[in-house]
This record gives sequence, structure tokens and C-alpha cells, in this order.
Amino acid sequence: MPTLDQIMTRGGDKGQTSLVDGTRVSKASQRVNTYGTVDELNSVLGLVRCEELPAGIKDKLLQVQNELFNLGGELATPADSEFAARIPNVHQGQIDTLEGWLEAARTQIAPAQNFVLPGGTRAAALFHLARTVTRRCERELVTLAQMEKINPLCLGFLNRLSDLCFVWARLCNDGGKADIFWQPGEHR
Repeated sequence: MPTLDQIMTRGGDKGQTSLVDGTRVSKASQRVNTYGTVDELNSVLGLVRCEELPAGIKDKLLQVQNELFNLGGELATPADSEFAARIPNVHQGQIDTLEGWLEAARTQIAPAQNFVLPGGTRAAALFHLARTVTRRCERELVTLAQMEKINPLCLGFLNRLSDLCFVWARLCNDGGKADIFWQPGEHR
């Protein structure tokens, strides 16, 4: 485990940052943008964990946050770097776990009768925020994958996570009973 005793390095004062292997890149690079969005998602999920949640979700969220931290490390390491083999990578087992949680939660909610608007309880609204940030992570990752080699399982992991955030949001709305549904054309 690293010791983080020096926070201020001044290394980024000129718009560059270091990747895990020491390579200096622009803070505007797609790689930095992608793992920065993963970090933002992790922060949103930390906020969700501060809420009252259905049983078991806080522990699952903590596991997801650790996996997102690993994902950020994976994305901050070029695939051809000598450090790549030492960084935890997204694997199929993580996706399978998310799918299992998704199915378990889905059985506890009523099918949606229309598109669901973000809201209801505060916890549900925060899960919807996490869902939208996850979707942005996916878009950033697709853009990065068009430029550089990335682990294709990362996209599957994020895709399942966004679905899970949606289902958990509905679970936080009394199993979907307190969802707010889209009313098409009502306010034209």
C-alpha cells in the first residue's frame, strides 16, 4: 500500500500529470479524462453510501468503489507498460457479480410502466446521478478505446453498473412504487 504523505507536488502546475508508469501526459488527454470520470463516479457512489439504503447495498457499494479505484488504476496505466501486469484488471467475475446483484434486485421491484424520471427519495435520486455519471464513463471509455488499447471487459463492467444503479434507484423508491414516471407531452 502506498503512503500518501506528500499531496502537493506542483507536478501538475503546467497542465500535465503522470500515469502509473511515470509517463507525463496532458491533463486534457482522453486517458486522463476517462479515469477522472471514473473517480467522479466513485465520489458519487460514496455520497450514495451516506444515505439510508436497503439491506446489503452499502456493503456492495463499498466493493464497487474498490473495484472502481482499481479500474482507475488500470486506465491510468498504458497497456504496453511494464507496470500493466501489476495493476488489478477488470475481469469477467466482477461483471458476473454485478449481474447477480442486478437480477436479485430486479426481482424486488415492479416492472416500470413508463420511463422513470430521476427522483423520488434522495437515495434514488443519487443513484440516478451515479447512473448518468456511469454512462458518461462508458462514453469516455469508448472514445479512449478508439485511440488506445484497453481491456474490453472495462466497458461491460461499467454497462452493468449503470443498469444496477437504475435498479437500485427503483429499489430505494419503495421497490418502484414511489417512482416518478415521465408524462409525455403534459407540459407542452
